[in-house]
Amino acid sequence: MAEKKEQVKPLAPASHRQYFTDDNDAVFPLDSKKQRHRQYVQCCGCIVALMLIQAVVLLVLIFTVFRIKDPKLKMNSVRISSTNLSSLTALTNITVTADVSIKNPNVAAFKFSNVTTTTVYYGGVAVGEGRNPPGVAAARRTLRLNVTVELAVGKLLEVARLGSDLRFGELNVSTYTRVGGRVKILGLFKKNVVVKMNCTMSVNVTSQEIRDQSCWRRVSI
Repeated sequence: MAEKKEQVKPLAPASHRQYFTDDNDAVFPLDSKKQRHRQYVQCCGCIVALMLIQAVVLLVLIFTVFRIKDPKLKMNSVRISSTNLSSLTALTNITVTADVSIKNPNVAAFKFSNVTTTTVYYGGVAVGEGRNPPGVAAARRTLRLNVTVELAVGKLLEVARLGSDLRFGELNVSTYTRVGGRVKILGLFKKNVVVKMNCTMSVNVTSQEIRDQSCWRRVSI
């Protein structure tokens, strides 16, 4: 009796075989892994490059735009109002008005919360002081102040050379102005600044004209 041989199904070619891992995930080709790694490196490189660019831009801004500069103080003019400066007996109600400018070169406002003071000296003696209330010099703007000083006639009379200066027709006086405040940029960069200015000038007792005015400025932190 002839036995029928079982027909054995041939194995599929190697190119068409499927492989599975133990967790039933398909095995990815090697080229796909390399491509994903390359994309990951490129992405990280772009992020690092952006961070470096931002750091460079921030450093440039800190040393240029955000660098806090010192405000500048300037004495524009001084006016003297008096009934008469020609004699000792006629010295009454002497008022000095100083026109002062505060230039703020920063990108943020310069706020001076302290009182602005101007002191007038004659013969090395403080003969009067004027005060202005706190204020704000806007960013990259110039603020002008008029500081009025009432001179104390009694203190003027105490200066021994006053009589000879009146006969000569000229008084040599000096002023000292002080402005203290703060500059704050973006709430991060802060600087307390005190601007001081000393000025000397000659006053003609007849015309009350100011001549030979000279000023020195300095800034302290």
